[in-house]
Amino acid sequence: MNIDKKMMEENDMDGYAKVDQYNPDLIEKLSEHYSSIISATGENVNREGLIKTPERAAKAIQFLTHGYDLAPADILKSAIFKDEYRQMVIVKDIEIYSLCEHHLLPFFGKAHVAYIPDGSIVGLSKIPRVVDAFARRLQVQERLTMNIRDCIQDTLKPLGVAVVIEAKHLCMLMRGIQKQNSVATTSAFTGEFENEKTRAEFFRLIAANLS
Repeated sequence: MNIDKKMMEENDMDGYAKVDQYNPDLIEKLSEHYSSIISATGENVNREGLIKTPERAAKAIQFLTHGYDLAPADILKSAIFKDEYRQMVIVKDIEIYSLCEHHLLPFFGKAHVAYIPDGSIVGLSKIPRVVDAFARRLQVQERLTMNIRDCIQDTLKPLGVAVVIEAKHLCMLMRGIQKQNSVATTSAFTGEFENEKTRAEFFRLIAANLS
């Protein structure tokens, strides 16, 4: 999504881009489309409760897809440090909110990400940032899982990467098969995590309650 005006404002803490500005030309264009969609359902787009809905929806979709304006690899590169640590690093229970590209309905859940360093580590906050950068796009869960894995592997060059995502999809819960308790799980591994023993340790750790 091309944005002419600056859409991101840097957070003081770690450079994470927070969307609080919108491209007015894009908002106007999207609002017109949303207005047409609402009218096509048989609703009166001019009634009190709906007058501002097209604009709100336009801003929402721009926020929900702002991952196209982020460079996940650059997020990682901004905080890579030389270090001799070569054991498993796990960031688990990362919240995910994304849009299914097939129905434009949300899917949401948690991601568990691990890597084994090979001379370099990355700031821990950058891993959730990378997850979010890929999630804030039109996605399928399978590709999202691989996007995260490949970005960390290609950028950090670790000994291995593991990514597991567990998510509920509103396209399954609200429409279609309407199975309310369905959870989709996807996984992707590289390097050392293709070893059964290492992978088993990863699964044991993400399932454990260590608090």
